[in-house]
Order: sequence, then C-alpha cells, then structure tokens
Amino acid sequence: MNRQYSKFLIPGIIVVGMVLRLPFTSIPPIISDIAKSQHVSVEQLGILTTVPLIAFAVFSSIVPKIAEKLGLERAFALMLLLMTIGSLMRIVNTPFLYFGTLLIGIGIAHMNVLLPSVVRTYFPSRIGPVTSIFVFSMGLATAVGSSLAAPITHATNWHVFVIILTLLLGLALLVWLPNVVFSNKNKAKRATLKSSTLPLTSTRVWQNKYAWMLLFFSGMQSAMFYVIMAWGPTMAIQSGLSATVAGLFVGINALIGLPFALIVPTIIAHFNSRQRQIFVASFSTIGIIGYVLLLVPQDTFGYWLTINLFIGVSTASLFPYVMATFGLKTSTPSQTAQLSGMAQSGGYLIAACGPALFGYGFIWFNSWKPQIIVITVLFIIMTIVIILVEKQDKILK
Repeated sequence: MNRQYSKFLIPGIIVVGMVLRLPFTSIPPIISDIAKSQHVSVEQLGILTTVPLIAFAVFSSIVPKIAEKLGLERAFALMLLLMTIGSLMRIVNTPFLYFGTLLIGIGIAHMNVLLPSVVRTYFPSRIGPVTSIFVFSMGLATAVGSSLAAPITHATNWHVFVIILTLLLGLALLVWLPNVVFSNKNKAKRATLKSSTLPLTSTRVWQNKYAWMLLFFSGMQSAMFYVIMAWGPTMAIQSGLSATVAGLFVGINALIGLPFALIVPTIIAHFNSRQRQIFVASFSTIGIIGYVLLLVPQDTFGYWLTINLFIGVSTASLFPYVMATFGLKTSTPSQTAQLSGMAQSGGYLIAACGPALFGYGFIWFNSWKPQIIVITVLFIIMTIVIILVEKQDKILK
C-alpha cells in the first residue's frame, strides 16, 4: 500500500508541538531582564504574555478558510515562517518586540486550530495516540524552555535566548517543508481541508448549541490553568511563602502535564460516552477542589503543593481531552477545523480575560475570595455543560 502522507509528517507534528507554546511561555522568567535592557518597566512588558492569547481569540475563527485556500501543509509552512520572522524581530527594539510577539501569536493560533484537523485527516483511526504526541512534545518543550530561559539569559543575554528560540522555529520549518513537497507531488492522494469539505459552513457551527458548550468548556479549562499560573505564586507569597518557593510551583505545574499528555487522548479515544462523562467530571472536580482550597490559605509548602497538584492534574487532563474531542466529535477534517476554530477563538478570549479580571478583583475587594467563589461556580457550570456535550456522539455530522 502506498504511503498516504510524508514520512516527515510525524516528525513535523512533533516539532510543531514543541513550538506551539515555547516562543512565549519561556519569556516570563526573563521578562525583568528584557525590561531592564529596553529601559521600560516590567509592568509595561506584562502584556507580552497576553498578546498571544488575544491573537488566539481573534484569529482562530478565520483559520479554516485560510486552510481551505492553502491546504494544511502550506498553511503550516507559512505560519512557521511567520513565527520565525516574528521571533527574530523581537530582538530589534521594544515596538518590534510587541509586533513580533503578535506574529508569533497569529502563527500559533492557526496551528492550534489545524493540528486536530491534521490528525483527523491523516490518522482518523489513531486520533488519541497522535494527539498524545503533539500535546506531550508541547508540554515537554514548555517545561524545558521555562527552566532554561533564566540560566541562558544570565550566562549571556536575553537576545541570545530569543535567537535560540528563533533557530528552533527555523528548524521546525525545515522539518515540516518535506510535507509540503510531498503534498504537491501527490495531489490525488492529498487529504486537505478543501478536498474533504462537506457542505457545512462556519455559520452552522456558530449556531450549534453543543459547539457553544464546548467553547465555554475550552475557555474555562484554559482559565483554570492561566489564573493559577498568573496569580498562584502571588497568593502563595502573600500567605507567607518565599518568592523562591512560590516560583517552584510554575515548574511543577508544567511537569505534571507530561504523563497525562501521553495517556489521556488515547484513553479518551477508546472510552464510550458514559466513560468520557465520568472522566471529564472527575478531573474537573479535582480542579474545583483545588480552587476551593484557596479560600482557606495556609503558609505551608504542603498546602500549596496540594493545591497545585489538584489544579495541575485537572488542567493537564482536560487540555489533551479537549484537543482530542475536536476530532472525536466531528465527522470530517473540515468540521474538525471549524469546531476547533470556534471553540479556541471564544475559549482563548475567556482565557485571556480570566487572569486580568481575577487580578482586578483583588484591587476591587482587597481580597482573593470573591473572585475565587465566582470562578469556582463557573467551573461547576463548565463541568455540567461538558457532560451534556458528551451525551452527543457527534456535535457536527
């Protein structure tokens, strides 16, 4: 039987997974070094971590149309090139730092949406295992990048670290390019979004109530992660922990996700509807318990470790679940891209607003408790709606 895809497709998926978060998640540990070098305040550069999330929200919904015109392989190559250029631009000056970060966010937004569609196109019977591959590579690269950012920067400077990130993006592009060549040479066998599109428009996706439920769930599970990442260390320090100890939990949360990234998509793909309901309800509840514990802060390492383990295990399970669900709840690659684009567009808007509103809540109430209560209620609603979604075999047919 002739190969239906390039031998570089799996390596390409791995390297794409590696750069799917690394270019911006590795920046916070060295943001003070960048601010000092650029002669601006740290607060002024704080938006660098929000810009990609905003780009995800704004651009995710238009990705399927771009992929229909270019094809999956070319779309990925174009976005990797865009990210490489954007990454290199960041070392020029402060305005280019912002603009380059925006370009990176646009590129990631496209690949976020299209990766589930690539899996659905080329590996329809292996959605779980292949999803595990890119989610694991993403988590591993994020953990390693965040750990090495400060040591490399302190040994050299932040420009060197950003150049290293740029080289990694360039390498990812080189690994992916053979897929474009293979695709062009095998047009008859190529399964792109355009060739597999059924008469279904994006408008119908936005009119689907279950797609809206998945959007809400996607956003809230992301908010569960980003809120604790943004404010967990601050709350821990306010309760009496040192900044060094509080900072350890960022790495712990990243490392927790690795084993779950490997096993969750495969497990989900083999579960029936009832089993998926139990799975997602159980791991959502674990995260909810973690947030409830925040209402009674303690000044012990064990307490904060418990909270981060609960929330970390929950988010580490729910994210790969969502990525696998886009393919499992649709019938064609086109539908997968449309559902993924919709859910991630609105979902990342929620994720971007979550940490900001959570922080403003402390300014308004001079306490963390009101916003903890509100977000916990939203997490409970999140759990209910995803159970309703899981009662449906397919969202789009």
